[in-house]
Amino acid sequence: MKHYLKITIALFVLAAGLFFLWTGESANAAGTEIGKPAPDFEFTDIEGESGSLSGFEGKYVVLEWFNHGCPFVGKHYGSGKMQELQKKYGGEEEVVWIAINSTSDGHGDYRNAEQSKEDAAAKGTAAEYIVLDPEGEIGKMYGAKTTPHIFIIDPEGKLIYMGAADSIKSTDEEDIPKATNYIDVSLTEAMAGEAVSQPETKPYGCSVKYK
Repeated sequence: MKHYLKITIALFVLAAGLFFLWTGESANAAGTEIGKPAPDFEFTDIEGESGSLSGFEGKYVVLEWFNHGCPFVGKHYGSGKMQELQKKYGGEEEVVWIAINSTSDGHGDYRNAEQSKEDAAAKGTAAEYIVLDPEGEIGKMYGAKTTPHIFIIDPEGKLIYMGAADSIKSTDEEDIPKATNYIDVSLTEAMAGEAVSQPETKPYGCSVKYK
């Protein structure tokens, strides 16, 4: 019996070790970790303008995953809060705002470039770049899970925030004024030369509609 118990414990420990190794590899597979260099990527936006993350060295970069078919995104845009922040920080020469839609072209919420231009005009989107990522290459590179999901990169190319847009998980626009907006707080602190007080939060919203 003792011998059997030892074998059972040993197998449990081995299984647990393999589980944590696997989950650790999965977590690191996205390549996103606070304080580490953000994964570089190239893009072409809906206006046909091309660029790369590394091309914005010396500036803060906000990556905002969105999908206008998602009611959680609808809260931030319907209230005008997301556009307000895009204008507030996008107007700063040292901040670049990139809105990314990783919805696959096989999903009902997929929007092509022309439809995305119409959406941007209708909603007053003020992101400097709007990027379609239907293959999910950029989204999976960052491990973007929800819409919205926010990543903020500092002028040295290091990730300083990733997570939710704000602190209240809801689709109610009336919650916007009550919530702590993590985008606003993180950029305000970082641009004042301070460490971001809450560099990582749990994102909430609709799942990213990958292929």
